[in-house]
Amino acid sequence: MSSKIAGVHHIAVKPTAEQYEKTVDFYTRLLGMKIVKSWGDPQRPCLMVSCGDNSCMEILGSETEIAPGGPLAHVAFATDKVDELVEAARSEGYEITNEPKDVELAGQPIRIAFLYGPTHEHIELFWEKN
Repeated sequence: MSSKIAGVHHIAVKPTAEQYEKTVDFYTRLLGMKIVKSWGDPQRPCLMVSCGDNSCMEILGSETEIAPGGPLAHVAFATDKVDELVEAARSEGYEITNEPKDVELAGQPIRIAFLYGPTHEHIELFWEKN
């Protein structure tokens, strides 16, 4: 049976109005993601940034704060710049929860690290080393 799911379209974070600009800055400037769509109004701004493939991160302005960590365990982004991004995040005061390390996943060497983003979303940086 073939999958009915074609892939991940987007992942959403929901920062408060006070966190919105910092969240956009984190994903666009610090992580280097490009804005692909924006809509809404000044009170409820929304945008999508490219994750580098056909998926996006959606940033939705909210009036209420989501509990730390939210309902997802973490969001993993593929990158070969794990150490560089961890140092950039650290230099701006973001909490690194797991320092970069090399591990094996099902026989595949990988390098991973975890950090908290601006709305306390847990982010994994994931490099499949070949």
